[in-house]
Amino acid sequence: MATLLTNLTVSSILKKSLFDNEQRKKSRKDWRKAKELEEARKAGTAPAVVDEEGRDINPHIPQYISMPPWYFGAQGPTLKHQRPQLKKQKQYSTIDSWYNRGVDTLRASTKYRKGACKNCGAMTHKQKDCFERPRKVCAKFTNLMIAPDEFTQPKLSIDYDGKRNRWASYDPSEHRAIVEEFQKIEEAKRQMRAEKLNAEEKNDEQDSDKDENKYVDEVNMPGTKIDSKQRITVRNLRIREDTAKYLRNLDPKSAYYDPKTRSMRDNPYACTNREVDFKGENSVRFSGDTQQLANAQLFAWNAHEKGVNVHLLAEPTKLELLKQKYDKKCDELKDKARDSVIERYDGEKYFIALMRSIL
Repeated sequence: MATLLTNLTVSSILKKSLFDNEQRKKSRKDWRKAKELEEARKAGTAPAVVDEEGRDINPHIPQYISMPPWYFGAQGPTLKHQRPQLKKQKQYSTIDSWYNRGVDTLRASTKYRKGACKNCGAMTHKQKDCFERPRKVCAKFTNLMIAPDEFTQPKLSIDYDGKRNRWASYDPSEHRAIVEEFQKIEEAKRQMRAEKLNAEEKNDEQDSDKDENKYVDEVNMPGTKIDSKQRITVRNLRIREDTAKYLRNLDPKSAYYDPKTRSMRDNPYACTNREVDFKGENSVRFSGDTQQLANAQLFAWNAHEKGVNVHLLAEPTKLELLKQKYDKKCDELKDKARDSVIERYDGEKYFIALMRSIL
């Protein structure tokens, strides 16, 4: 062993010395040419170095990375020493390999084999590991009742993804039985539905009072498609009778249509005076109860500034009662001011009329 180590050491030293001698043999002129060639390769004016596999080596890779060590044994320029070495890489099992199931024992032999268990004759264990009852005369000497070999599972080397594979050892042919079962169920349901419809048709023919409502189920509602025989309702994306917003006015200078939100805020018929059923989505904001809601929110803000603890969303009933009282009081004050003004002007008219009569 010591002799082998000394030989390896001597050979490595000799290789290193040869490598150093080759580097020292270059003259200054050769070094300059090599440097100019390297700069030309980096600039792209000279072809790149090709390794033994026919691939170009990037000239911008530093020399201490691209140059293989003297003990690597490379015959030319290469980057193999920077790539994973296949000999050192761990080999994993293939995706098809998995543990066998449903296999208990193998076929028994008819005579004793060399290296088998002396007690039962199985090849998968030794006599000290045998689980059978110790025989008076072992199978090695009798060649009778040789036990079958136990089945040993293969030793698999599985990677990270293989250990977490949900479909490992799944047989796709098992899915066929599931599909056939569902097909039988669907066929039975279809047959029962057909029998039920036939029975309903017979009852409808016998009962004349049901003639008016016989075809009510077959009428389609706007935007839906109902098949009364299959009891399936399909909702359309849009009612066909409705006109798309972007087709309201094809003038490019008309109201803008936002295709992302499918909204048209302005009125597409602003230039026309005719009655239309769509005036833009902004018209909805200023009609109906939206104005009342805006007034209630404004009243809540003003009341909060005056020191009244009230909120539109938290206490809507309280806000509504306060607003009603406020409106009622405002109306009373307006009526009082109006009555006072009317009384004053009536008094002045009476005084003027009295003075005229005296004079």
